[in-house]
Amino acid sequence: MTISNDTTIGQLLYFTPPLDGSKPYIYINDDGTRPQRNYQQATHEVKIENIRGKEDSVSLDKTGFQFYNRPAAHKSFQNDEEIEKEYYPESIALLKELTGASLVVPFDHTIRRRRPGELDDSPQKRQPVPQVHIDQTPTSSRDRVRRHLPAEDVPRLLANRFQIINLWRPIGNVALDWPLALCDGRSVDEHVDLIPTTLKYPDRDGETFSVKFNPNHRWKYLRGMTPDEVVLIKCYDSKEDPSLATFTPHTAFEDPSTPADAPLRQSIEVRFLVFYD
Repeated sequence: MTISNDTTIGQLLYFTPPLDGSKPYIYINDDGTRPQRNYQQATHEVKIENIRGKEDSVSLDKTGFQFYNRPAAHKSFQNDEEIEKEYYPESIALLKELTGASLVVPFDHTIRRRRPGELDDSPQKRQPVPQVHIDQTPTSSRDRVRRHLPAEDVPRLLANRFQIINLWRPIGNVALDWPLALCDGRSVDEHVDLIPTTLKYPDRDGETFSVKFNPNHRWKYLRGMTPDEVVLIKCYDSKEDPSLATFTPHTAFEDPSTPADAPLRQSIEVRFLVFYD
């Protein structure tokens, strides 16, 4: 139920560590012939504040995420090649404008369209992710630089400040159905709440942060985000400053205030390496 005009209740899926104390892992795009992961998940009920009208209460460096109204020139979001050709360049320009970065490099994107009852979550049929997580760890963030940038440039790029930022946008319709919740980075105890988790791909291993429940977590969302609105989600920041948000736990959630006739959620997130001189 909705408990006030600016707060809703979400049942968020958090991480529970493996019972044997081993490092958690999950197989990505696996064939289903073995257990997908070695850890469990548990649902926790939390309050999620709608900050519509209070968007200036959050920022990329203060809370780890920031909302903007920035319509996209590209509208269809049906073809990966067109997205990379048309949406990537305008998104690079937008990131540079909003962050002041000197170099912005997109390294992948994901289209998500909710399909109730469909179990296929292959790369072309991604659905909203109902699990609290952070896309990158410090280790995987540096590995991303090595993987996506010329080897001769890597030492210089790693010597200066860099970030990984996701640009998330609803597409096609307003995102009332299964919206995105974001956790204020200031409410997270990184030494207790965040657990490095191996992502096992067929050809390599990656790493993400799973997130354990902490009653101190403060959750926010922007109810009814439109395709003209975006949120920047900081997944990593190499600048070491205790006053600076360096990550943002986030998750899709079922909002009980969503109208029954709301269109199913569609969204795109593009992930960027963001460098500063």
